[in-house]
Amino acid sequence: MKIERIWKVYFSPAGSTRLIMSRLADKIGKVLGLTVHTHDYTLPTRRERKMEFEETDLVLWGTPVYAGRIPNKTLPYVQHFFEGHGAMAVPVVAFGNRSFDNSLIELKNELENNRFHVVAAGAVVSRHSFSKILAEGRPDLEDWKKLDQFADNIVKKVVGLTDWGMGVNVPGDNPPNQYYTPKGLDGETTVFLKAVPQTDLNKCDACSVCIKICPMSAIEKNDPSKVTGTCIKCQACVLRCPQQAKYFDDKAFLSHVAMLERDFTRRAEPAFFL
Repeated sequence: MKIERIWKVYFSPAGSTRLIMSRLADKIGKVLGLTVHTHDYTLPTRRERKMEFEETDLVLWGTPVYAGRIPNKTLPYVQHFFEGHGAMAVPVVAFGNRSFDNSLIELKNELENNRFHVVAAGAVVSRHSFSKILAEGRPDLEDWKKLDQFADNIVKKVVGLTDWGMGVNVPGDNPPNQYYTPKGLDGETTVFLKAVPQTDLNKCDACSVCIKICPMSAIEKNDPSKVTGTCIKCQACVLRCPQQAKYFDDKAFLSHVAMLERDFTRRAEPAFFL
Protein backbone atom coordinates (compact mmCIF):
# COMPACT_ATOMS: atom_id res chain seq x y z
CA MET A 1 0.00 0.00 0.00
CA LYS A 2 1.17 3.53 -0.74
CA ILE A 3 1.83 5.83 2.22
CA GLU A 4 2.12 9.57 1.66
CA ARG A 5 1.55 10.94 5.17
CA ILE A 6 2.16 9.74 8.71
CA TRP A 7 0.03 10.99 11.59
CA LYS A 8 0.42 10.56 15.32
CA VAL A 9 -2.85 11.18 17.12
CA TYR A 10 -3.01 10.92 20.89
CA PHE A 11 -4.55 11.79 24.25
CA SER A 12 -1.80 12.12 26.87
CA PRO A 13 -2.47 14.08 30.08
CA ALA A 14 0.47 12.56 31.99
CA GLY A 15 2.85 12.57 29.02
CA SER A 16 3.74 8.87 28.66
CA THR A 17 1.47 8.20 25.69
CA ARG A 18 2.92 11.22 23.88
CA LEU A 19 6.47 9.87 24.34
CA ILE A 20 5.48 6.40 23.10
CA MET A 21 3.67 7.71 20.04
CA SER A 22 6.47 10.12 19.19
CA ARG A 23 9.04 7.32 19.30
CA LEU A 24 6.90 5.05 17.15
CA ALA A 25 6.01 7.73 14.62
CA ASP A 26 9.53 9.13 14.33
CA LYS A 27 10.94 5.65 13.72
CA ILE A 28 8.43 4.90 10.97
CA GLY A 29 8.84 8.36 9.47
CA LYS A 30 12.61 7.95 9.33
CA VAL A 31 12.38 4.57 7.61
CA LEU A 32 9.88 5.85 5.05
CA GLY A 33 11.43 9.30 4.65
CA LEU A 34 8.16 11.04 5.54
CA THR A 35 7.32 13.95 7.82
CA VAL A 36 5.17 13.13 10.85
CA HIS A 37 2.04 15.22 11.38
CA THR A 38 0.58 15.56 14.88
CA HIS A 39 -2.89 15.88 16.38
CA ASP A 40 -2.75 16.03 20.17
CA TYR A 41 -6.32 16.04 21.52
CA THR A 42 -5.41 16.20 25.20
CA LEU A 43 -6.77 19.69 25.79
CA PRO A 44 -10.45 20.58 25.31
CA THR A 45 -9.66 23.17 22.64
CA ARG A 46 -8.16 20.38 20.50
CA ARG A 47 -11.38 18.39 20.66
CA GLU A 48 -13.57 20.83 18.78
CA ARG A 49 -12.86 20.23 15.09
CA LYS A 50 -13.45 17.20 12.93
CA MET A 51 -10.42 15.43 11.45
CA GLU A 52 -10.51 13.67 8.08
CA PHE A 53 -7.85 11.43 6.62
CA GLU A 54 -7.07 9.85 3.26
CA GLU A 55 -6.40 6.28 2.17
CA THR A 56 -2.69 7.07 1.73
CA ASP A 57 -2.37 8.13 5.39
CA LEU A 58 -0.90 5.96 8.14
CA VAL A 59 -2.46 7.05 11.43
CA LEU A 60 -0.77 5.99 14.67
CA TRP A 61 -3.34 6.48 17.42
CA GLY A 62 -2.43 6.42 21.12
CA THR A 63 -4.32 6.65 24.39
CA PRO A 64 -3.72 5.72 28.03
CA VAL A 65 -5.80 2.98 29.65
CA TYR A 66 -8.34 4.11 32.24
CA ALA A 67 -10.11 1.34 34.18
CA GLY A 68 -9.28 -1.17 31.46
CA ARG A 69 -10.80 0.89 28.64
CA ILE A 70 -10.01 4.04 26.66
CA PRO A 71 -10.92 7.18 28.68
CA ASN A 72 -14.71 7.41 28.62
CA LYS A 73 -14.74 11.22 28.63
CA THR A 74 -12.88 11.28 25.30
CA LEU A 75 -14.85 8.42 23.74
CA PRO A 76 -17.52 10.66 22.09
CA TYR A 77 -14.76 12.67 20.44
CA VAL A 78 -13.11 9.52 19.09
CA GLN A 79 -16.47 8.23 17.87
CA HIS A 80 -17.81 11.34 16.16
CA PHE A 81 -14.96 13.65 15.13
CA PHE A 82 -12.82 11.44 12.90
CA GLU A 83 -13.33 10.04 9.43
CA GLY A 84 -10.79 7.56 8.10
CA HIS A 85 -11.81 7.37 4.43
CA GLY A 86 -9.86 4.11 4.21
CA ALA A 87 -6.68 5.33 5.93
CA MET A 88 -4.44 2.77 7.60
CA ALA A 89 -4.37 2.90 11.40
CA VAL A 90 -2.37 1.48 14.29
CA PRO A 91 -4.14 1.72 17.68
CA VAL A 92 -1.74 1.82 20.66
CA VAL A 93 -2.59 1.90 24.36
CA ALA A 94 -0.31 2.71 27.30
CA PHE A 95 -1.04 0.84 30.54
CA GLY A 96 0.41 1.08 34.04
CA ASN A 97 1.72 -2.46 34.58
CA ARG A 98 -1.61 -4.00 35.60
CA SER A 99 -3.37 -4.88 32.32
CA PHE A 100 -4.68 -3.26 29.18
CA ASP A 101 -7.88 -5.32 29.52
CA ASN A 102 -10.37 -4.28 26.79
CA SER A 103 -8.81 -0.93 25.88
CA LEU A 104 -7.02 -2.06 22.73
CA ILE A 105 -9.95 -3.90 21.20
CA GLU A 106 -12.19 -0.93 22.04
CA LEU A 107 -9.90 1.53 20.29
CA LYS A 108 -9.51 -0.84 17.33
CA ASN A 109 -13.29 -1.16 17.01
CA GLU A 110 -13.84 2.59 17.13
CA LEU A 111 -11.25 3.21 14.44
CA GLU A 112 -12.77 0.57 12.20
CA ASN A 113 -16.22 2.07 12.79
CA ASN A 114 -14.78 5.34 11.52
CA ARG A 115 -13.59 3.68 8.29
CA PHE A 116 -9.94 3.14 9.16
CA HIS A 117 -8.15 -0.07 8.16
CA VAL A 118 -6.35 -1.34 11.26
CA VAL A 119 -3.05 -2.89 10.12
CA ALA A 120 -1.37 -3.43 13.51
CA ALA A 121 -1.96 -2.76 17.21
CA GLY A 122 0.08 -2.48 20.37
CA ALA A 123 -0.04 -2.16 24.16
CA VAL A 124 2.97 -0.59 25.88
CA VAL A 125 3.81 -0.42 29.59
CA SER A 126 4.40 2.99 31.15
CA ARG A 127 4.65 4.16 34.73
CA HIS A 128 1.25 4.12 36.36
CA SER A 129 0.08 7.72 36.66
CA PHE A 130 -1.32 7.05 40.15
CA SER A 131 2.01 5.90 41.54
CA LYS A 132 5.63 7.03 41.80
CA ILE A 133 6.89 3.44 41.97
CA LEU A 134 4.60 1.23 39.88
CA ALA A 135 6.42 0.53 36.59
CA GLU A 136 8.84 3.34 37.42
CA GLY A 137 11.15 4.04 34.50
CA ARG A 138 8.90 2.36 31.93
CA PRO A 139 9.12 2.37 29.02
CA ASP A 140 12.73 1.34 29.58
CA LEU A 141 15.50 0.33 27.20
CA GLU A 142 14.01 -3.10 26.53
CA ASP A 143 10.59 -1.59 25.89
CA TRP A 144 12.02 0.92 23.42
CA LYS A 145 13.84 -1.86 21.56
CA LYS A 146 10.59 -3.78 21.22
CA LEU A 147 8.73 -0.66 20.11
CA ASP A 148 11.38 0.06 17.47
CA GLN A 149 11.05 -3.51 16.17
CA PHE A 150 7.27 -3.04 16.09
CA ALA A 151 7.80 0.08 13.98
CA ASP A 152 9.98 -1.86 11.53
CA ASN A 153 7.38 -4.63 11.34
CA ILE A 154 4.61 -2.12 10.63
CA VAL A 155 6.58 -0.67 7.72
CA LYS A 156 7.30 -4.11 6.28
CA LYS A 157 3.65 -5.06 6.52
CA VAL A 158 2.05 -1.94 5.08
CA VAL A 159 4.41 -1.56 2.12
CA GLY A 160 3.79 -5.20 1.22
CA LEU A 161 0.00 -5.14 1.52
CA THR A 162 -1.99 -5.81 -1.63
CA ASP A 163 -5.34 -6.28 0.13
CA TRP A 164 -6.73 -5.97 3.66
CA GLY A 165 -7.08 -9.72 4.24
CA MET A 166 -8.48 -10.85 7.60
CA GLY A 167 -7.45 -7.77 9.56
CA VAL A 168 -5.72 -7.78 12.96
CA ASN A 169 -6.83 -9.82 15.95
CA VAL A 170 -6.33 -8.37 19.43
CA PRO A 171 -7.37 -9.81 22.80
CA GLY A 172 -10.36 -8.63 24.79
CA ASP A 173 -14.12 -8.86 25.03
CA ASN A 174 -15.76 -7.95 21.78
CA PRO A 175 -17.60 -5.73 22.20
CA PRO A 176 -16.19 -4.45 25.51
CA ASN A 177 -18.99 -4.47 28.05
CA GLN A 178 -17.49 -3.47 31.38
CA TYR A 179 -14.81 -1.39 33.05
CA TYR A 180 -12.21 -2.61 35.51
CA THR A 181 -13.53 -2.40 39.08
CA PRO A 182 -10.93 -0.85 41.40
CA LYS A 183 -10.30 -2.50 44.75
CA GLY A 184 -8.68 -1.36 47.97
CA LEU A 185 -6.10 -3.00 50.20
CA ASP A 186 -8.84 -5.09 51.80
CA GLY A 187 -9.81 -6.61 48.45
CA GLU A 188 -13.19 -4.92 48.45
CA THR A 189 -14.53 -2.66 45.72
CA THR A 190 -13.55 0.94 46.34
CA VAL A 191 -15.21 4.02 44.87
CA PHE A 192 -13.41 7.33 44.42
CA LEU A 193 -15.33 8.98 41.61
CA LYS A 194 -15.67 12.21 43.61
CA ALA A 195 -11.99 12.38 44.56
CA VAL A 196 -10.29 15.57 43.35
CA PRO A 197 -6.77 16.95 43.71
CA GLN A 198 -6.02 19.03 46.78
CA THR A 199 -3.69 22.03 46.90
CA ASP A 200 -1.00 22.82 49.44
CA LEU A 201 -1.53 26.56 49.73
CA ASN A 202 1.88 26.97 51.36
CA LYS A 203 3.49 25.75 48.12
CA CYS A 204 1.08 27.02 45.48
CA ASP A 205 2.13 30.31 43.87
CA ALA A 206 -0.94 30.53 41.59
CA CYS A 207 1.15 30.05 38.43
CA SER A 208 -1.92 28.59 36.65
CA VAL A 209 -0.03 25.69 35.06
CA CYS A 210 -2.59 23.23 36.40
CA ILE A 211 -5.44 25.27 34.95
CA LYS A 212 -3.84 25.33 31.50
CA ILE A 213 -3.00 21.61 31.32
CA CYS A 214 -6.18 20.09 32.77
CA PRO A 215 -7.71 17.98 29.95
CA MET A 216 -11.22 18.56 31.29
CA SER A 217 -10.90 22.28 32.19
CA ALA A 218 -11.98 21.16 35.64
CA ILE A 219 -9.92 23.63 37.70
CA GLU A 220 -11.41 27.04 38.53
CA LYS A 221 -9.76 29.69 36.35
CA ASN A 222 -9.52 32.25 39.13
CA ASP A 223 -8.60 29.84 41.92
CA PRO A 224 -6.32 26.85 41.16
CA SER A 225 -7.20 25.28 44.51
CA LYS A 226 -10.81 24.68 43.44
CA VAL A 227 -12.00 21.88 41.17
CA THR A 228 -15.40 22.80 39.79
CA GLY A 229 -15.57 20.44 36.81
CA THR A 230 -15.21 16.72 36.20
CA CYS A 231 -11.89 15.29 37.37
CA ILE A 232 -10.78 12.14 35.54
CA LYS A 233 -7.86 11.44 37.96
CA CYS A 234 -5.35 11.74 35.10
CA GLN A 235 -2.76 13.23 37.50
CA ALA A 236 -1.62 15.88 35.00
CA CYS A 237 -1.85 18.62 37.62
CA VAL A 238 -0.08 16.52 40.26
CA LEU A 239 2.76 15.41 38.02
CA ARG A 240 3.37 18.73 36.29
CA CYS A 241 2.92 21.27 39.09
CA PRO A 242 6.22 23.22 39.30
CA GLN A 243 5.81 23.64 43.07
CA GLN A 244 4.59 20.07 43.74
CA ALA A 245 1.57 21.60 45.42
CA LYS A 246 -1.07 19.18 44.10
CA TYR A 247 -1.96 15.85 45.70
CA PHE A 248 -4.81 13.41 46.33
CA ASP A 249 -5.87 12.59 49.88
CA ASP A 250 -9.07 10.62 49.28
CA LYS A 251 -8.82 7.48 51.43
CA ALA A 252 -10.50 5.18 48.90
CA PHE A 253 -8.21 6.41 46.13
CA LEU A 254 -5.09 5.99 48.24
CA SER A 255 -6.16 2.48 49.27
CA HIS A 256 -6.53 1.55 45.60
CA VAL A 257 -3.08 2.93 44.80
CA ALA A 258 -1.60 0.95 47.70
CA MET A 259 -3.28 -2.22 46.40
CA LEU A 260 -1.82 -1.69 42.93
CA GLU A 261 1.64 -1.13 44.37
CA ARG A 262 1.32 -4.31 46.45
CA ASP A 263 -0.25 -6.68 43.92
CA PHE A 264 1.16 -5.60 40.54
CA THR A 265 4.89 -5.35 41.06
CA ARG A 266 5.71 -8.10 38.54
CA ARG A 267 7.06 -6.88 35.26
CA ALA A 268 4.29 -6.65 32.70
CA GLU A 269 5.43 -6.80 29.09
CA PRO A 270 4.29 -4.89 26.02
CA ALA A 271 2.19 -6.74 23.45
CA PHE A 272 2.14 -6.22 19.71
CA PHE A 273 -0.23 -7.56 17.05
CA LEU A 274 0.22 -7.62 13.28
